[in-house]
Amino acid sequence: MSDTEDVMEEEAQFMSNITAPKIPDGEKVDFDDIHRKRQEKDLSELQSLIEAHFIQRKKEEEELIALVNRIEKRRAERAEQQRVRAEREKERQARLAEEKERKELEEQRKKLDEDAKKKKALSNMSQQYSAGQKIDNRRGAKKQTEREKKKKILAERKKPLSVDHLNEDKLKEKANELWQWLMGLEAEKFDLSEKLKRQKYDVTGPSCITDPPAHSAGSPSHGSPGSASLLLVH
Repeated sequence: MSDTEDVMEEEAQFMSNITAPKIPDGEKVDFDDIHRKRQEKDLSELQSLIEAHFIQRKKEEEELIALVNRIEKRRAERAEQQRVRAEREKERQARLAEEKERKELEEQRKKLDEDAKKKKALSNMSQQYSAGQKIDNRRGAKKQTEREKKKKILAERKKPLSVDHLNEDKLKEKANELWQWLMGLEAEKFDLSEKLKRQKYDVTGPSCITDPPAHSAGSPSHGSPGSASLLLVH
């Protein structure tokens, strides 16, 4: 409802309460004075209503201003709370990011350390393998050289036996010659075995001396040259 409507409603209530003045009998009536007094009274009451209206309006405006102030204050408090929450959330996110970065750096460092250890282990294994290969190659070359020497010696000592054109006497003579050669090899083998025993004794002492290997069943033994000649003849 507007201010004009409020004033009109209050005037209507005021006019309904007005009663006609009582004119005394036998006296002269001054209508101008009555009208003037009535206007003064109406004006006074109207001014009272207007003053009351403005007082109420001022009170409402003050209440409205207070309400607006409360709203602004509440809005400012809410904005401050949101700012504080946003600041705390920002700090929390920063801590989480820092913690995540620290863990990633730690994991990366551990991975680098593990890779370095693996590379070092592989390098050591490679070096050991290379050293072993060199040793094996040297041993293999040495064994190959010794084997080749043995083959060469055996090839020199091994003579082709051609007896198809020999008669019985020549075969016996050849058998005796081979027997003597075999005995020479046995003597040389015995000398080498004794030499080896002396060398072991000089290096390790008497407790490590072992007997020379026994003759195998198929190896030739000392006996009469007739048996070897008989074997060759057959």
